[in-house]
Amino acid sequence: MSVTSELEHLTILAEIDDLVLRIRKWLEQDSSWEPANKARSVVARIVERVHSLRIRLESPLVVATFGGTGTGKSTLVNALVGQEVSQSGRQRPTTTMPVLLVHSDFETSALGFDLSQFQVKKIDSPVLRDLILIDCPDPDTSEGADSGSNLARLRSILPHCDVLLYVSTQQKYRSARISEELADAAAGCRLVFVQTHADQDSDIRDDWKRSLSPAYQVPDMFFVDSRRAFQGQRPSGDFHRLVELLTNQLGASRRVAIRRANLIDLLEEAFTICRADYEKGLPEVRRLQEVLDQQRTKLRDSLTMQLRDELLLNRNLWERRLLSAVTDIWGFSPFSSVLRFYNGLGAFIASFSFFRARSSAQMALIGAMQGARWVKSQVEESVADSSLDRLASFGITDQQLQESRMIVSGYVHSAGIESPEFTDRRDLTQLRRRAAEVEGEFLVDARRAIDDVIEQLAQQHCTKLIQYRYEGLFLLYVVFLIGRIGHNFFWSSFLAPIVGAADVAAPLLAVDFYIPAMIFLVLWSGLLVLGFTWQLRQGLSERIHLLAQSMVERRLLEGLFPALESACLEVLHEDRTVTELLGRTSEFRRHLADSTAFLGGQRR
Repeated sequence: MSVTSELEHLTILAEIDDLVLRIRKWLEQDSSWEPANKARSVVARIVERVHSLRIRLESPLVVATFGGTGTGKSTLVNALVGQEVSQSGRQRPTTTMPVLLVHSDFETSALGFDLSQFQVKKIDSPVLRDLILIDCPDPDTSEGADSGSNLARLRSILPHCDVLLYVSTQQKYRSARISEELADAAAGCRLVFVQTHADQDSDIRDDWKRSLSPAYQVPDMFFVDSRRAFQGQRPSGDFHRLVELLTNQLGASRRVAIRRANLIDLLEEAFTICRADYEKGLPEVRRLQEVLDQQRTKLRDSLTMQLRDELLLNRNLWERRLLSAVTDIWGFSPFSSVLRFYNGLGAFIASFSFFRARSSAQMALIGAMQGARWVKSQVEESVADSSLDRLASFGITDQQLQESRMIVSGYVHSAGIESPEFTDRRDLTQLRRRAAEVEGEFLVDARRAIDDVIEQLAQQHCTKLIQYRYEGLFLLYVVFLIGRIGHNFFWSSFLAPIVGAADVAAPLLAVDFYIPAMIFLVLWSGLLVLGFTWQLRQGLSERIHLLAQSMVERRLLEGLFPALESACLEVLHEDRTVTELLGRTSEFRRHLADSTAFLGGQRR
């Protein structure tokens, strides 16, 4: 073997090893999908055969005869080796025990066959120099495929064959029974098409080729007279070409290429079958996935509404906390003082009652009222916390669980996915447990999320632009009021008469001025406070809606049936894996097509 051919051989082995390794990794994966388990069962058997084929890459090619009863398979074998090694007959089946023919120099123990199932004969024939010839039983026998029957023997031999001599006649070439067996036998084999009985039948090769072309590649056909060739006449014509094919073109130089093509054909057929089964089952899996998405969306919308309602229930408390956070960030300023006054107005008003106390009993009563007010504030805080606790108990009812299960169960059965959740349709234990997990996931971030929202909104409403706007508007009236009072006090009533700017001093502003001025100050302050707090409320309500939605979407990554959702994703991943393996084997097969183009084979 030259350096180039040895390198090519090693490259082939590396490619085969890599492909088989990928397939074995795929086989080791578990699946709850029925078509996937069936596919693994099929491919696992193929991988066993791939292993045996890889071991036999350097051993002689195994060539077996295949054809109906009376087509002259045994006669053809006798003519090829030049000896009567197999009993022949035109009508009834004469080959019951397979005849295995090897060269006299070949060690039969290296074949890996159960030789007790063959009539083994060593023949010193040129045809057997680089190949092993097997005369197989007929596939169209009246026997069934029971153990020990001709058909069972044939099917046990075919997986070990590299090339099939498909022998037929004018009477048998359209046999449906033979065609069915050929479809199974041709997987992982090259084909050589031979029409026998040339001494008495018409040449039907063109019609035979047309009937085979849809399913098989037929590069050539041979029309031979096996009896005449066996009688010692010098081979000529198609029989000579057939002998040339077997002795030269199927020699050691083509051995690896043929076995390599057979191996890839076998894998491609297996994955093609798997892919076809997947195509039938995938629509149901996708429908199940859509139903699960719908159920998750329905659950998400329900939880979002309940979460939003729970949060909005204590909006007044969140508003007070937000206003306190704003004034803390804002610092001390005229308008922030007004906001603090507004936020603590209740306590501020109550504090005035202490000035009206005239006895220790009144002081005690007012103190009790203030204590009650503080207790009420603490109770409101506690109620807000308990409302957050209720976020973990939305109460997904058994009716909702049963309804979801009934909707999903039919699609699970159609999709062919095994799920222990649906073994007993009346048992809601697992669903209740899953619903409790879903509900409990919301409490973890609820308090922190509220605090984050308040902090973000406080920062958002404490920009310099907003501060300057409200401080300027508030001080506009205050400056006017102070200027009006200062003008009256210092100028109109005092300085103007002294400097001669006025004849008579104006009277000081009376209470009639200060009362309306204070009323308008309160109104102006209240108007600004209402405007500012309205913006806070709008932002808070909007953020509460977004918070409820984001919390549900973040926490509800899976619905009530996470195992089924994972199974659907695994099925889609399974489909991509099988498609990738099929594409790789098909590409490998196209790459190797030229090396065995002189032999027939199945189309893909």
